[in-house]
Amino acid sequence: MKWFLRKYPMFVLGACLVATVTTMVRGLLDFSDPWHRLAALLAALQVVWLTLETWTTVRSSQSTESATDRGTLYVYGTARTATLVAACLGAGDDQTYRPWLLALPVVFVAAVGLRLWAIRTLGRFYSHRVRVLGDHQIVRSGPYRVVRHPAYLGMAVAHIAYVLFFLNTYSAAALMVLLTALAVRILIEERTLLTLPGYSDYAATHRRVIPWVW
Repeated sequence: MKWFLRKYPMFVLGACLVATVTTMVRGLLDFSDPWHRLAALLAALQVVWLTLETWTTVRSSQSTESATDRGTLYVYGTARTATLVAACLGAGDDQTYRPWLLALPVVFVAAVGLRLWAIRTLGRFYSHRVRVLGDHQIVRSGPYRVVRHPAYLGMAVAHIAYVLFFLNTYSAAALMVLLTALAVRILIEERTLLTLPGYSDYAATHRRVIPWVW
């Protein structure tokens, strides 16, 4: 059981990859239809994103650091998997191509870019697991000059764009669970971060995710 929990990020990665690759293949098989072409593109972008975060996922699965996320990793990971599976494998409510759908891959790429920028800015301090290193420091550069959790912001917006394209009852419900899990995870993570010198001052001048809102 402990082995499974430690390797849980890898299981999430695998399940998400299977779902998105399946959608990409289905889109390619019906490439004559513009909606399916765009579906294949969006699924391919999702695969690229998952691949780019593979090293972080592997590192989190090998981590022996003491995690303090109170199980939120598993709730969040399960909700993310359910969201992608429901979006990719469930029947969409409307599979008719409309020009405005072209905006969704753009929003998706921008959101993923923000997340990857945030991860790169944090460097070795970033992990899928909530923990504090012995020499942990408050990062205020890059996207952290604007909000305290830009990686979560990118994660949320990317999934919203993805679900809007593959919208159905199940994907919408799973997305709501995912966004709630992200919010709870942020609050729990901040309990740990507030133990770091200077974080309370940083938090006093920066919103968590949405500037001027929360």
